[in-house]
Amino acid sequence: MRTRFVLALGTLVAAGLVPAGTATAQPIDKGHFQDAFTSDVYDCNGTLAQDSVEISGNFLFNQRGSSPFPYYRESVSGSVTTTNLATGGTFTNVFNANSRDHTITDNGDGTITITTFASGGGRYYDTNGNFVLKDPGQTRFAIDIDYNGTPGNPDDDVVVPDSFRIVRPSTGHSDFSGRDFCADLVQFTS
Repeated sequence: MRTRFVLALGTLVAAGLVPAGTATAQPIDKGHFQDAFTSDVYDCNGTLAQDSVEISGNFLFNQRGSSPFPYYRESVSGSVTTTNLATGGTFTNVFNANSRDHTITDNGDGTITITTFASGGGRYYDTNGNFVLKDPGQTRFAIDIDYNGTPGNPDDDVVVPDSFRIVRPSTGHSDFSGRDFCADLVQFTS
């Protein structure tokens, strides 16, 4: 009897009359990005400088659980090499960062509050390739979004002006407290 039931169920599934299993959510959007560019020359407190940037990463927008709002996550890595145009020396930041939406709260007024966890760090190298500074850590921030009445469609979402806020400052042991980037540029490129 059990064998006949299993065979009959298998036939119905194959015919498409009974769902084969629970449906899995498809990503709303996902992808990979990569970019490289050089900035315009700028004045860094009296030192002419220029940045060369290389960045790559992955992202995913997906429904999670019973929430009508899609969650976002991203991983990014790359480097920013700042050249002191007076000396030709470079100051390079090699970085990585991972972020993900932790909670999404419906505010009941057509907006949501997204709280995001972000972690990662930067390692800074002088003109000779020596490791000189670090900036690791995790931070949490929030932002409000007007979802324009379409909770499952992020294409028409608009950031509420002035809504970005730090929920928890960086937990890392950064070398940048009280430092000046332009002074570091001169120091590490001479």
